[in-house]
Amino acid sequence: MRKLMVGNAPCSWGTLENQDKSQVVPFDRMLDELVETGYTGTELGDWDYMPTDPDALRAEITKRNLVMLGAFVPVAMKSHAAHAAGVATAVKTARLLAAVAGTPAPFLVLADDNGTDPVRTKNAGRVTPEMGLSAAEWKTFGAGADQIAHAVFEETGLRTVFHHHCAGYVETPEEIATLLELTNPQRLGLVFDTGHYYHGTGKEQCDLVAALNLFKDRIWYIHLKDIEPEIARRSRTEEWDYFTGMRHGVYCELGKGCVDFPALLRWLSAQDYKGYALVEQDILPGMGTPKESARRNREYLRSIESYFA
Repeated sequence: MRKLMVGNAPCSWGTLENQDKSQVVPFDRMLDELVETGYTGTELGDWDYMPTDPDALRAEITKRNLVMLGAFVPVAMKSHAAHAAGVATAVKTARLLAAVAGTPAPFLVLADDNGTDPVRTKNAGRVTPEMGLSAAEWKTFGAGADQIAHAVFEETGLRTVFHHHCAGYVETPEEIATLLELTNPQRLGLVFDTGHYYHGTGKEQCDLVAALNLFKDRIWYIHLKDIEPEIARRSRTEEWDYFTGMRHGVYCELGKGCVDFPALLRWLSAQDYKGYALVEQDILPGMGTPKESARRNREYLRSIESYFA
């Protein structure tokens, strides 16, 4: 039986972009706990969370026998004025990734600047087409994503995947499809995030396999996230914003929500997927019990790993 390669990320320990840094778990403790709970890969987290000197970062990764899987770079791509800075940040980040790259090679994980637009943040999980980008804004957004992915590849040889994400402009299935139609399939792939996909549909049940098949030619990487259906329903009916939903635990431990992970593993097996699956149980700084949750999430994945045969 093939082994599922599983990583975890700093966001599962409450290290999230644009959030309070005073309660952040130190990176070395996070990495130690990640290894202790059964993971073999990680992502970089926010710039400056882990060492940004390649030798220092390589030492931290190597001594724990970890693989660096990627780094999340948010860019407000609907604004042309953000593109140049976005390219610079992405290339800087990708150079660090490339300097510590193992097997498989890491991805530059590109995203919108999620959680900063007030309308999209307020309506995460229940956006309507009227809240979306105009045709002209889509053209700008797609061009920015392509420009960044091209620059990253030319400078480092690394590939870029786009992270669809609630509280950003690429949240719904239709928005994911639009972005992929506007961008170069040779340079920009998709990291399919199970929890954000379910949440972005605006309901708690969806045909996960149909969604995976719809985007299969662009899915290069997988993020594992669950969503608690009753909390997701409350977030819509009580009109919570994105971060209120997170504080209430909308992204629950794996296997405790409505995502069909056995179906995902069967699909990955059928596709002969050879990459990592990365656990992301997004929590806000100071929330939850990260190490214990990480252990339970890994144990849950082991309990269904036979589906990845």
